Amino acid sequence: MNLTRRGFLPLPAAVVFGQTAGPPPPIAEPHFPSRLYLFIWRNWEIANLDRIAAVIGAAPEQVLEAGADLGLPAKPKLTEDQLRRIYITVIRQNWHVIPNSQIIELLGWTRQRFDFTLKEDDFLDHKLGAKPALAELRYAPPSPDERAHAARIRRTVRALFGGALDAPHPELFHFVHELSSTGYASVRDEAAPPPGAADLTHGWTIAPVADPFAMQAALRLSRYFKEAMRADVPVKAGGDRVITLVPEKSARGFHTTVQAKSITISGDVWQGISALQDEMEENGGPFAVPGERRRNALFSLRYLYSYFALYGDPLADTEADPFPDGYIEKLARAGINGVWLQGLLNNLAPSRRFREFGDGCEGRLRNLDTLARRAARFGVKVYLYLNEPRAQPDPFFRAHPDVRGSRHQDLWAMCTSHPEVREWIAESLSHIFAAVPDLGGIFTISMSENHTNCFSHGGAWRKEAPNAGDCPRCARRGAAEVLAELFHAMREGVRRSSASAEIIHYDWGWPDDLSAAMIPMLDKDVSVLSISEWSKPVERGGVKTRVGEYSISVVGPGPRATANWDRAAKAGLARAAKVQFNNTWEISAVPYVPVPQLIAEHMENLRNAGVSQLMASWTCGGYPGPNLDVAKAFYTDAGISRQEAVLGVARRRYGRRAAPAAVEAWRLFSEAFQEFPFGVAIYILPVQHGPANLLRLKPTGHKPGMILFPHDAVRAWCAAYPPAVVQSQMTRLASRWKEGLAVMERAARMAPDSRRSTIHADLAVARTCYHHFQSVANQVEFCLLRENPRANRRRLAALAKAEIDLARRQFPLARQWTTIGYEASNHYYYTPLDLVEKVLNCRQVIDQLASLSA
Repeated sequence: MNLTRRGFLPLPAAVVFGQTAGPPPPIAEPHFPSRLYLFIWRNWEIANLDRIAAVIGAAPEQVLEAGADLGLPAKPKLTEDQLRRIYITVIRQNWHVIPNSQIIELLGWTRQRFDFTLKEDDFLDHKLGAKPALAELRYAPPSPDERAHAARIRRTVRALFGGALDAPHPELFHFVHELSSTGYASVRDEAAPPPGAADLTHGWTIAPVADPFAMQAALRLSRYFKEAMRADVPVKAGGDRVITLVPEKSARGFHTTVQAKSITISGDVWQGISALQDEMEENGGPFAVPGERRRNALFSLRYLYSYFALYGDPLADTEADPFPDGYIEKLARAGINGVWLQGLLNNLAPSRRFREFGDGCEGRLRNLDTLARRAARFGVKVYLYLNEPRAQPDPFFRAHPDVRGSRHQDLWAMCTSHPEVREWIAESLSHIFAAVPDLGGIFTISMSENHTNCFSHGGAWRKEAPNAGDCPRCARRGAAEVLAELFHAMREGVRRSSASAEIIHYDWGWPDDLSAAMIPMLDKDVSVLSISEWSKPVERGGVKTRVGEYSISVVGPGPRATANWDRAAKAGLARAAKVQFNNTWEISAVPYVPVPQLIAEHMENLRNAGVSQLMASWTCGGYPGPNLDVAKAFYTDAGISRQEAVLGVARRRYGRRAAPAAVEAWRLFSEAFQEFPFGVAIYILPVQHGPANLLRLKPTGHKPGMILFPHDAVRAWCAAYPPAVVQSQMTRLASRWKEGLAVMERAARMAPDSRRSTIHADLAVARTCYHHFQSVANQVEFCLLRENPRANRRRLAALAKAEIDLARRQFPLARQWTTIGYEASNHYYYTPLDLVEKVLNCRQVIDQLASLSA
């Protein structure tokens, strides 16, 4: 089973999850005394005391007493913001513990909101799998045997984790505060300036500028000097040494001149300031060498998704800002000049023809306009992801029978062969861009998991063009003609209100024949976006596969993207690359995979391919870390080499003395990551959960759910690979990665004090990667050997002990660095207490194995 996302989602639950009839039983967890204790443990970190107690009909004191029985730390109280952000984790943790009615009560939701979330929040129902049959859980005082079992758990937990359980630590989602902060950490190393460099420490001022956006940049540059460079460079008139900003609208680069008594930055002043900051950090302080720096943007657009946005309806929920100022500024510093979020035409614009649409659109558009204006202050534009027109249920078409199109499951397309549907699309987009004049543009998907146009489920990712199913109009027409007509309607709507907004058509799902026929039909002022690495051949462990999903370990571009870019170039269209420069489903439990050499190689390839735009992430990948910094080096420098780009980032992050060792560590990580057995079932391999995924001595019988529940389906995990090869490749990957860790630890010892917090955070990420890779190797081997547990009991016990060691090592990392285990569309894959539970689980397995030899 080597399923892509598109292949996985449409399968019926009975096929995907292996159920024959009715709901499956829950998975037994014998490492806990009872379901009551299991429930309290699993919710200790993610729900508040009063809610936990109310759901099971207990007094708060009884819940606290049960927690004390288990040796749990002090009960945390979650803020409203934490509760708003953790709902997927709450649902996952309780899916096999309590019925949905009690999960809804625990969340404080309505049934309607719960059902909508399962269906619309990035296909959460598919990720969770079939819901087990569960009776309501009601509190009853634990029996003496249950209390005795809990006491054994308490002794184990306290013996193995000790004071670490009670030590102060950042709260879940602390990273939101860090990324939203507008302050700067000091990076001055007390180093001597390079020969001939101008010392910007004293006597400099920033000349006031009339442009309000440039003035914003000037104020932030002044604060950057004061906080990060520990030097005061005020914004005021006069002074004998002056920094002058000369903004130029629509500039595609910047020009910086450094002289003894003046620095001038013109063009794209935000990127010019960023380059000046980079230079100073590389020099170890506020020092700049005299001379000119002239840079033109090779990649005019670089946009990505928020690292912590809530996916559902972000323009309606203003309580959880997807792009606070501090975060936008950090993205701009990393070379990003665009951000995206999902938009739905039916709730962003009113319609004279379809009066069902537009409810709440005024508020959403006000919020979008506010976001677009705020982002523009940092040289960043906002883009809408449109997957339109969204299919509708049968009642909609009872009122509008003339626009009913093809059917998929229980929804019907709004047929775009009908001119009124196309005009509705055009009018809606015109309305949006008129209301939000700073909006940067749109990018479209036309053949996604959602049913949209009549051809959207008639066949994707193959050679032949799709069909229109049972649509009476589109069935008589060709797919290329109909889709090009749809795209023209979108373009027409945008252009009614904006002459400059970007219009990008993403080829996700386009069959080869469709691409060949349709790309020449597209309007000349649009771009074609193609997944760079998709279909790239790869051979690992003697197994030949092709990239069927986003990959960092396989460096693009591949033949499919190259073919579509060639078609776009011949048609006079701009070319855009969809890439993942921070993480992918190869491992998304870390904010970035520290493999900068692979990013540099990919950027060099894209530069040579003539690509001019970049979409740098899907929902995972929006963290402003070292990988984005390496990619930035190629955005405006036509001659920079991979080695120069990586070394420059290492110097800025770790200082000049530690940089060579860091580069060597990154090289080892990059080489190790190319051992990843791409072609495994990437959506169900337990690489996201690593040492938090529980061991099962007896098969659970549950098939995995996409991303959130790997369970123990080893042969499904391995897909195109023999399981022994997956085990071998992951072991090899982990072993080589460990070599890089030793070198990175040496670099940490050489880093100056001002860079230690950065390198320690990077070490936490690198160690997490190692723990996850090694754990996957252990789990694959364990699941194979358990087929004959008596004969293999010693090795099985050794693997369980190895998993205990990994979980114990991962615990302080997950506690201290709250990005660990988190991804925007799945929330926390695990929390620190899940790692403690893994220890209990493994000890139970070891006891079971010991009983086999008795």
